[in-house]
Amino acid sequence: MTAFDPVADVSCWKFPKAHNAPEAGVEAPPRLVPAVARSSSDRLHAERFRHVFADPAQKADGNGVFRLRWPAKRVPCSSQAHSWAFSGMDFPSHLMFALQVNGRRCEVRIDARTTLLDLLREHLGLTGAKKGCNFGECGACTVHLNGRRVNACMVLAASAEGAKVTTIEGLAKEGRLHPVQQAFIDCDAFQCGFCTPGQVMSATALIGEGHGGSEAEIREWMSGNLCRCASYPQIVAAVEAAARGSGD
Repeated sequence: MTAFDPVADVSCWKFPKAHNAPEAGVEAPPRLVPAVARSSSDRLHAERFRHVFADPAQKADGNGVFRLRWPAKRVPCSSQAHSWAFSGMDFPSHLMFALQVNGRRCEVRIDARTTLLDLLREHLGLTGAKKGCNFGECGACTVHLNGRRVNACMVLAASAEGAKVTTIEGLAKEGRLHPVQQAFIDCDAFQCGFCTPGQVMSATALIGEGHGGSEAEIREWMSGNLCRCASYPQIVAAVEAAARGSGD
């Protein structure tokens, strides 16, 4: 992959279409956003931003804010918006915010680039969500965010400020396993167990969404969770059993 240079390739910085590119020296509109932040991989983010944060000239000040000194100029952009770079852009290197995890309020201070998965595993010690592909393809990191299942490796932790997060550790209540957890045990729906937390979290959400009516429907709505041990027949059986139990 060609090394990314944010100074040379200023086309990575784009205004929303509502804004026109200002003339050099004019104060920037407040909604300048990095288009590169829409990338599908936090690892790719790190590679692309590596030059920014590794550059000795770009030091953080006493408040942990990076001040980038780029010359102001226009650059044409294929998206019909305009891209430009200018001096004095501020980037906080760390953020402090609160969220609710498994019913417990947590206040954290983290690197602004931290994913929800890394927040859970590295900062809060909740290692049930697994880091498999780290590209949002295997589903091993599935958690519930405000009641909806998400791949935690694809969610910036800062975007979950004030949200309610449920992980596999939060499913059991008062020492009793969740019905889906029990069904996975009864149906022997795992081998190595690496993908099981994500499978259970997806199955729990699937049943709540009302998609557990048939084997075909279960296979379709669980297709985002991979099992490299190929325990799919047992997984489907466990989800069917749990769905039947929830309907009784």
